[in-house]
This record gives sequence, C-alpha cells and structure tokens, in this order.
Amino acid sequence: MNAAAELLKQKFPEEVVEVTEFRGDTTITVKPERIVDICRTLRDDPETSFKYLSVIAGMDYAPQSPRFGVVYALYSHKHHGRITLKTRLADDQAPSIDSVASVWSTANWHEREIYDMMGIRFNGHPDLRRILMPG
Repeated sequence: MNAAAELLKQKFPEEVVEVTEFRGDTTITVKPERIVDICRTLRDDPETSFKYLSVIAGMDYAPQSPRFGVVYALYSHKHHGRITLKTRLADDQAPSIDSVASVWSTANWHEREIYDMMGIRFNGHPDLRRILMPG
C-alpha cells in the first residue's frame, strides 16, 4: 500500500473512508472534519513530504448524496510521487470545509475559485472573495 495511505490509516484511522489504487495512482478519501491536520501531516512527514499542492477542485456529484466534494492533487518532489486526496461535504444549503491555505499558500487562489464558481465555503480562508464572477 502507498506510504501516504499507510500514514493516514495509522494517524487518522477514523477519518480514512477509502483507499483506491488504479494504474499506479492512489486516491485516499477522508472525512472533511480534520482536513487541515491530514494535509499538514502529508506535507510534514518525511515519509510522504507532499510539499506541492498542484490543484484543488470542487466537485458536484449530483444527483448523488452528499452532492459536493473537494479534491486535492498533491506531489512530493522528494519521493517523486503523487496522490489524490478526496473528501465529500455534508448535504446542506451552504457546503463548507476548512481552508488549507495555512498548509500550502497556493490553496488561497484555488479555494477562492471554488468558492466563486461552486459556492463551497472555506472556513478560515484569509481572503474569501470572488475573483471570476461579478459580485
């Protein structure tokens, strides 16, 4: 199994929902409540060292429930490896998740774009305002 998946299963056993491997790519689905702790662990642990957040994407899984999710694509220069981290958000009128901008500064722009285009709020974001759509 992938080192990141092993690490998360060890440190966050209640948060890991599913680990899938397909053609050498690992996707780890986690509960959203501790996303900042999970991301910080993946960045800081020397066995994973995911220092680069390449993209965050907001997902709309309609008509499935929960409808919305957030997907993080991470890369480790040290280990030359990638993982995808997924989470699904609670079904409500204002889906939200904690911001990971404190973990990777590049998250700032990605989270603003997702907020603007999909309405997903990022709790604790330093400047959550529209960047594409008129206010």
